[in-house]
Amino acid sequence: MAKKKKVEFPQLSGEVSLVDSHCHLDMDDYHGEIGAVLDRAASLGVRRVVSIGIDIKSSAAAVEIAAREQGVAATAGVHPHYVEGLGRADIAALADIAAAPEVVAIGEIGMDMVRSRVDADTQARGFADQMGLARDLSLPVIIHDREAHEQVFAILDRFAPFRYGGVMHCFSGDPELARRSIALGFYISIPGVVTFPRAGTLVEVVREMPLERMLLETDGPYLSPVPLRGRRNEPGHMLFTAAMVAKIKGVDLACVARETTKNVVDLLRLENVDERRP
Repeated sequence: MAKKKKVEFPQLSGEVSLVDSHCHLDMDDYHGEIGAVLDRAASLGVRRVVSIGIDIKSSAAAVEIAAREQGVAATAGVHPHYVEGLGRADIAALADIAAAPEVVAIGEIGMDMVRSRVDADTQARGFADQMGLARDLSLPVIIHDREAHEQVFAILDRFAPFRYGGVMHCFSGDPELARRSIALGFYISIPGVVTFPRAGTLVEVVREMPLERMLLETDGPYLSPVPLRGRRNEPGHMLFTAAMVAKIKGVDLACVARETTKNVVDLLRLENVDERRP
C-alpha cells in the first residue's frame, strides 16, 4: 500500500486558536481515536470542538464525549434524515439530554430535499417541533438546509426573532441566502468545501459576507478539505479551510482565527468549556 503523501499544514501563531463548530465525534470513523484526534487538533491550534447530535442516541453520545474530553461541547438534535416517527417522547428525551451542562445548542435540525427518504411534511413537523424545543430551552439552533431553502426559511420565519441566535451549518447557498440568514441574526458556517475547485458560489459568499458573521467547521468525518480529499476529516484539518477564508478575504490567518473563534464562543456561550491545550 502506498504511503500517504505528507502534507504541510498552515501555521497558526500560538496566541490565537480555532473552534471546529461542527464535528460528529461520536461516529464510528473516530472510534477508539477521539483522544488522538483532539490532541492532533490542539497541536495545530484547533482547541475547541463542538460534537453534533443527529438523533437521540448520537446526542447522548455527544454529551458523554463532551463530559469526558477537555475542550469539547455538545449539541442535541434529530437530523432531517431521522425524524420519521419523531414524537412527544422523543422531544422529551431530547430535552432531558439538552439539560446537560455540556449542551450548547439544539441541532442539527432542518430539512434536506436531496438525500433524505423522509417526506417533506414529516421533515417540516420534526424541524418545527425542535425549533420549539430550542425556544423553550433558550438555546441557539444548528440548521441543516440542503436544497430546502424556502421550506427552511418558512419555518424560521415562524420562530423569529431569535434571541439566542443560530447558525446555517455547512452553508451551501448563494450571497442572497447568506444575507437572509444574517438578517435573522444567524451566522453562516464555512466548511472545507470552500477549498474545492468548483466552490465558486461559496467563495463568492465568503468574499462578500463579513467575518463577523462567519463560523468555521469540518462536518467531520465528511468533507475533508483540499489537499486532504479522500481522507477522514477531523478538526485539525480545519486549518486549510481557515487559510482559504483568509486568502479570499485578503487577511491573515490569525485574523480569521480571532474573528471566527469570537463568533462561535459568543453564539454558543463556550466561556465555560475548558480549552484543550497541547
